[in-house]
Amino acid sequence: MKRSSVLVVDDSPTMRALISAALSRNPALIVVGEAADPFEARDAIKRLDPDVVTLDIEMPKMNGLEFLERIMRLRPTPVVVVSSLTEKGADTTIRALEMGAVDCVAKPSSKNPKSFDDLGATVVAAARAHMHSRARPRRDMDAAEQTFERYGSDGRIVAIGSSMGGVEALCVVLQAFPENCPPTIITQHMPAMFTRSLAERLDRLCKPQVREATDGAALVPGCVYLAPGGEAHLEVSGSKHPQCRLRVGEPESGHRPSIDTMFKSAARAFGGNALGVILTGMGRDGAEGLLAMRQAGADTIGQDEATSLVYGMPRAAFEIGAVRRQAPLRLIGAQILEATNSAKARQTWR
Repeated sequence: MKRSSVLVVDDSPTMRALISAALSRNPALIVVGEAADPFEARDAIKRLDPDVVTLDIEMPKMNGLEFLERIMRLRPTPVVVVSSLTEKGADTTIRALEMGAVDCVAKPSSKNPKSFDDLGATVVAAARAHMHSRARPRRDMDAAEQTFERYGSDGRIVAIGSSMGGVEALCVVLQAFPENCPPTIITQHMPAMFTRSLAERLDRLCKPQVREATDGAALVPGCVYLAPGGEAHLEVSGSKHPQCRLRVGEPESGHRPSIDTMFKSAARAFGGNALGVILTGMGRDGAEGLLAMRQAGADTIGQDEATSLVYGMPRAAFEIGAVRRQAPLRLIGAQILEATNSAKARQTWR
């Protein structure tokens, strides 16, 4: 088995040692080099041509986002951000994911001492990412731009699940939504501090209101609710007066919050009065839940392989018959709106 090569970039010698040790425990990986700043990293990337780079974006000598932009522009390489769980670190990490980093992992802390337990699996998945298919989240994407002469939500709830590559994918989908979009719930695999920053970032970029979900929040048109990372699953209840529910519990399908948990609750609460969407991500979380939604009468959409950064979750859902139709990322927002539009006026998109 060919091992994937990794370059570790961090200004702290202790952190470089911790990251390298965590990666070396995975037999599918080999750490080929370390760098203490972006200039060392630039030379190491040219010399070693690693399959994956782990990157601390808060480093001396060069802004980490500037360095990441150069990597994506000049030598597209899967980058996993290893970031501190601070407000500043979280905000910068979300910008990095939006710019092209494939995933993020929190540095160990007293509150989260086991954050590196899944680092190896994350880097292995990153090595398989389809970097050539990355879609840039722009408001003016020609193929995804759509004109709805009149849009009104038909009352259906939209549930979206995403993981690796999901920040870019969510930007693309939600930037197609109007201010009065259908009530939408999202589970994106991400540590707690990062989900708050992601919600704030999406709220600034998109027309609808985007916020972290809170227990008991009413699901209404024009609002998008993102599952907070941490100890609870995002569920929904009440077909007449739909609400978000945060349920503390054990991980499901290896995750908390779990996409499967969210989808299954939507199937129970709304049946056919819902629409489920599975986006890019590794693993199988969401496949069984999306199947439950489809069997309950809900419409379902899966991101296609060509535009998925990691065609893991969408593939798993498609192979068990959970996906009614597949679509390229740039058209998924338009298809959600077409399916949930109560207005009878003509809708067009290029």
